[in-house]
Amino acid sequence: MAQGILKDMMANAMLVKDLAEVAKDTALLHGVQIRVHESPNSSEVVTYAPITLLPSPVPKSAFYQALAVQVHYNTLVDKISQDADFLQAALASTITVDNFTARLFKIHQQVLEEGKAQSIVLGLNRSDYMHDQKNEGCPTLKQIEINTFAAGLAGLTSHTPHVHRHILKVAGCVEESQRILDNNSAAGLAEAIAKAWELYGSKRAIVMFLVEENQINIFDQRCIENELWKRNISTKRKRFRDVSKTGSLDPDRKLFVDGQEVAVVYFRNGYMPQNYQSEQDWQARLLMERSLAVKCPDIGTHLAGTKKVQQVLSQPGVLEKFFPEQPQVVEQIRSTFAGLYTLDMGPEGDKTIEMALRTPGLFVLKPQREGGGNNLYGAELQQVLQEVKGSEERMAYILMDKIHPTPVQNILLRRDAPLKISTCLCELGVFGTYVRKGREMVLNKCAGHLLRTKSSEHADGGVAAGVAVLDNPLLL
Repeated sequence: MAQGILKDMMANAMLVKDLAEVAKDTALLHGVQIRVHESPNSSEVVTYAPITLLPSPVPKSAFYQALAVQVHYNTLVDKISQDADFLQAALASTITVDNFTARLFKIHQQVLEEGKAQSIVLGLNRSDYMHDQKNEGCPTLKQIEINTFAAGLAGLTSHTPHVHRHILKVAGCVEESQRILDNNSAAGLAEAIAKAWELYGSKRAIVMFLVEENQINIFDQRCIENELWKRNISTKRKRFRDVSKTGSLDPDRKLFVDGQEVAVVYFRNGYMPQNYQSEQDWQARLLMERSLAVKCPDIGTHLAGTKKVQQVLSQPGVLEKFFPEQPQVVEQIRSTFAGLYTLDMGPEGDKTIEMALRTPGLFVLKPQREGGGNNLYGAELQQVLQEVKGSEERMAYILMDKIHPTPVQNILLRRDAPLKISTCLCELGVFGTYVRKGREMVLNKCAGHLLRTKSSEHADGGVAAGVAVLDNPLLL
């Protein structure tokens, strides 16, 4: 449907221009916006968040498959985070060559040695997929990664349905506009945070958002904050330096920052090496991890989301360890795995490198990094593997099959960008939330979805990296 409308529209340049202006204004009207970081007064200047002109087609079967498996991914991440022996074995090679992962793992060990202060665990995850068409037969849903730390865009994507419904109505497609799904991911994430706050048991205690110094995507976070304030839960935004200067633990290991007790630390910063500007920042992270506050994520959950753990999970028998006597759950999860390969020293890693160098176009080289724009393809993949193939440095990466999604046509609306039809690739994200207290899983839900679309000329990068734009699925 959308593809046909787009083709007809492009014959009328004035209509495209008018609809684009309506889309931009509607996005701003409904809070689908970001700060203009180039502006010297960036705290006051905003623009619409990058978005597609029309919703993109997504196969209904793949969409609901991704939603259905999310609660199992929540359970899997939680079980991994509790299994210190598994994390030790899975990351043993990585921490010898990747200083950032090694530093995180050291904090994990320190917390375990002292003993965890808090039995409440809060998880806010997002599992990302593409619809792979490279194999003969029906296209299949394949996971790119699972994000266990600062899984973003739940706030903005809660408002994008309003934009595309309105655009379709203006374009004369009233019936199609009714097929845009509701999607209140922000409320879903806030529900889980609120449950953790409630279980903590102090109405005076706050939810602390641990954020970056300069935040372009602040409105995405504000959506979740506002949902918490609706529940009369106080939130504060703090940075590592704030925790370093004013943070402390009392004898019961309750966390106080600037004199206020913290019930939940919601990390929206701390997943990249450059987020830690000083030793004081690392000590602030350790202080929070040692505390009685509920951490989202805690250090075990942070490590559970690493690329190396993703690769180890794909090995025969590993999923069965976490889901004994649950073959259907194992199959649901495993069916979403793309091919994943180790680069550890030894014959298996050597075989992986030989395979990747022979056919680099079939693979993606992934370092242990989050935030988008880190993966290597084609000639870059070859160059890096040639450089590290004989050294232990190769163990800082994993190799994954390159997913080949079905291309779609759309117009990507960005500030100061020309209006043109682009061949695009779509990436579906599914939000999952869980709260566990001791051994009891108190909450485990699929909390909404996210569709991001980028021009096919870009191999990697998300919305924050300036590559992808927000979208909505139109189920087929």
